Amino acid sequence: MRSGAVVMAWNVFKFCTALRALGSLMILLVLGIVGVSYYAVVIANYGPILLAGGVGSLLALLVLVPFHVLLGMLLWTYFSVVLTDPGGVPPNWKPDVDEEIGETAPLTTSEFTSHILNLQQPGPLTDTGSPRIRYCRKCNQLKPPRCHHCSVCGRCILKMDHHCVWVVNCVGALNYKFFLLFLFYTFLETSLVTLSLFPHFIAFFEDVEIPGTPGTLATTFLTFVLNLAFALSVMGFLIMHISLVMKNTTTIEAYEKKASPKWKYDLGRKKNFEQVFGTDKKYWFIPAYSEEDLRKMPALQGLEYPTKPDVAAQ
Repeated sequence: MRSGAVVMAWNVFKFCTALRALGSLMILLVLGIVGVSYYAVVIANYGPILLAGGVGSLLALLVLVPFHVLLGMLLWTYFSVVLTDPGGVPPNWKPDVDEEIGETAPLTTSEFTSHILNLQQPGPLTDTGSPRIRYCRKCNQLKPPRCHHCSVCGRCILKMDHHCVWVVNCVGALNYKFFLLFLFYTFLETSLVTLSLFPHFIAFFEDVEIPGTPGTLATTFLTFVLNLAFALSVMGFLIMHISLVMKNTTTIEAYEKKASPKWKYDLGRKKNFEQVFGTDKKYWFIPAYSEEDLRKMPALQGLEYPTKPDVAAQ
């Protein structure tokens, strides 16, 4: 039985290592898809129409302008997710409030050490005597609320949603908004590419002569199929995450069935939305926050989250 457990752990380790290696290739894959789409839309089809002038150039302009704007936002949000640390537990972090005994003062050094010694005794991994004081035995540290350990990153992530191989990073408290914007702009961009190439796709099945080389025609066909597939799949993810934001929960929390009707972090749709996107409307559609929001909203830092008074103690 013991050897089986060792094999299981070794297999999981190999899986996590493979995800890290795969993730490095995903950036190249994303850029490759973007490059193919750019070639099909701009170089092979609408660019020549624009240069030819006439009535067709107006249609080409109506496609190319939003295409480049959305592409710029897609790349901006994508690399913001890739390059932004999702949020790790600060060194020697400890709760500001001892929830177990109801004190309002920060934990003292001796109390903090006592928690560690108690947690290292045999028992459940998160059995601290308090539902809001948790401990990670892999990182050997206390975990803030809504924090989870990522086996791929090898550390605890603040308000972890999931590890995404497409962005080679965890999606957590500090980059969740950027991830949602990436999904949003990806959906808009792939939908635009699909609609703009639809007439060219239909032409493949009509008995008409299609201008262009076999290579450009094949690229157009492939780009249409790829973008249609991505538009449909990303739409599903976007709808799911919008639902999670409205309930102020994460993918992990929903999977663990913690987001019940009495979910203590559900403060109503408006406040739930602001905990992810901030209160400044000028920043809602870009991967950034205003200085005022960062200063006044601790939830954006990933360590403290307001709760419903009637269920805070549950």
